Amino acid sequence: MRSGITVRVAVGVAVGAVLVAGCARFDESASSPFTTEPSLGGSNVEPQRPQDSPSQPPRPTGPCIDPDPNVIATCLDSASGLIAVGEGALVAERRTGRILRVLPVDASTPQEPPVEVAALTVDGSGDGGISDIVLSPTFGEDGLMYAYITTGSDNRVVRLSQDGTPKEILTGIPKGATGNRGALEWATPTQLMVLTGDAGNPGAAADPGSLGGKVLRLESPSSGTNTPQVVASGIGTAGDICRDGKDGMWVTDRTTAEDRLQHLGADGALRVAWTWPDRPGVGGCTATSDGVAVALGDGKALAAVGADATTFAVTTAPTLISQDRYGKLLGATASADGSIWVTTINKTDGEPGEFDDRVVRIPPPSGGAGGPD
Repeated sequence: MRSGITVRVAVGVAVGAVLVAGCARFDESASSPFTTEPSLGGSNVEPQRPQDSPSQPPRPTGPCIDPDPNVIATCLDSASGLIAVGEGALVAERRTGRILRVLPVDASTPQEPPVEVAALTVDGSGDGGISDIVLSPTFGEDGLMYAYITTGSDNRVVRLSQDGTPKEILTGIPKGATGNRGALEWATPTQLMVLTGDAGNPGAAADPGSLGGKVLRLESPSSGTNTPQVVASGIGTAGDICRDGKDGMWVTDRTTAEDRLQHLGADGALRVAWTWPDRPGVGGCTATSDGVAVALGDGKALAAVGADATTFAVTTAPTLISQDRYGKLLGATASADGSIWVTTINKTDGEPGEFDDRVVRIPPPSGGAGGPD
């Protein structure tokens, strides 16, 4: 590729065989290609932890085998983008550019080593690298995957084909010492939304001539033919963009004054739904039937945010789940069983433990309102 980006391991062959069950979520032939994400329950109680069955031996121990049964993968480099597919997930390592497949196991079985399905050459300095990944809405037919990455000269969106060849989709997004994170999500089967950071320059977010600090829309993205439409401006350091389960999107970002959860309505208006003046480091988000779940870096928790089902207004403080249990969190995705899978970033941003960095399954709360954690 002209930019010098390289990829190894054919995506279509390596991923296709294991993602068939997950393709329904992205299948245009389905009556609703974008399903409402499962609920976190909206309670204040700590999630239940699966217990070993009396008939099963204890979970094995050893290097890179976390005894916590909710840990899906261990000993990763700090991870960013995460997609739930089938019974497992695809996870991107920010600095290495690797995209890995991980699968859950039962309490008596050690984690299977992650399987590398692709790798991009990225600039992982600062907060750059590979920030996010999404599958094509017709992945079952075309085997395409999209990634938001940092190169030596810019931030950009690329597409990976079945033979593993990357193609430039959108280039020239400003790059800086910080503020390089971006995110991707499909609004419809033909509209790819791109969240870009301000590259450490708040002026870029307000500049209509800059692609930095924006929510962009790409219509039917294809290699080298894309003119992005600016949907919203004023984004700081990008967190994530995720569907709200209806016709809008949730957006998280960080500014020098506060962290924000914003809602992008079907009318194209971006409205602030909640702010965190203490700046807990908002990151990945995933919609729930109650609102949205947001991974927190410095907050070291998953925030369950309840929102009005019609207006998407947030009027009560988020509930913190699994606080201080797994360290700093970044990526987030919902699985079919109602749990939220998250990634940790302790190796690069926190205090890594023996098994970091990890992909962790956070089960839904065990019902009923309760006191704070």
